[in-house]
Amino acid sequence: MKKEKFPLRGLKDRLRIVLVRTRNPLNIGAAARAMSNFGFSHLRVVKPYEPAFRGARSAVGATEVLANAEQFGSVADAVADCALVIGTTAARRREILHVLENLETGAPLIRAGMSSGPVALLFGSEKTGLSKQDFSHCHWLMHISTASRQPSMNLGQAVAVCLYEIARETEVVSAGPPLAAASDLERITSLLYESLAASGYVRSGAERTTKERLRRMVRILNITAEDAETWMGMLRQIAWKLTRV
Repeated sequence: MKKEKFPLRGLKDRLRIVLVRTRNPLNIGAAARAMSNFGFSHLRVVKPYEPAFRGARSAVGATEVLANAEQFGSVADAVADCALVIGTTAARRREILHVLENLETGAPLIRAGMSSGPVALLFGSEKTGLSKQDFSHCHWLMHISTASRQPSMNLGQAVAVCLYEIARETEVVSAGPPLAAASDLERITSLLYESLAASGYVRSGAERTTKERLRRMVRILNITAEDAETWMGMLRQIAWKLTRV
């Protein structure tokens, strides 16, 4: 089947830049400016260092992007409406359990995802990056190829480089049927976890790691929006039967 092409300009509204636990107002401001530079408008912050976030917003010349930034208490809430969630990482000394794309191969996949629904691109704190739990909400991860002597980048620079690469092409090749939103995938994960817990599969003390693993596995399935309701219906029935035994 021949895939459709769409102009990127009309799809930029579907990308959400999500900053998780950021602490430096200069970096928050730089990320917002980069978004304005390349025509993206949706900035979301998760548990930012409050003085830094307020300081960035009140800075002289703060962009409209920053003024309209949305604040969330968790990554799950920040990406709930997104059909594709990508985490960024320097990938050094980290156990990577996801598919890891470099920016050059990841940017076309992000553009394709934007053709069918909202996409979230996550950036972690300046000091620690994204956590393993943050990664569990992602479909895959992406990194910027840098020199080995200095592998990590300033947060504002990383956002700018990623957005430049994403915006570099003018056309987007369709990714196919729309995928399920993250909120539906989280419901599927919870129902599957509930069923496994009722069956005795979940070991005491391993609750958090089990749920993170399930969340990651559910996203690998690339469940479509059309099939999500069927998945939830099946799992609700299984959970109901198990809890009545």
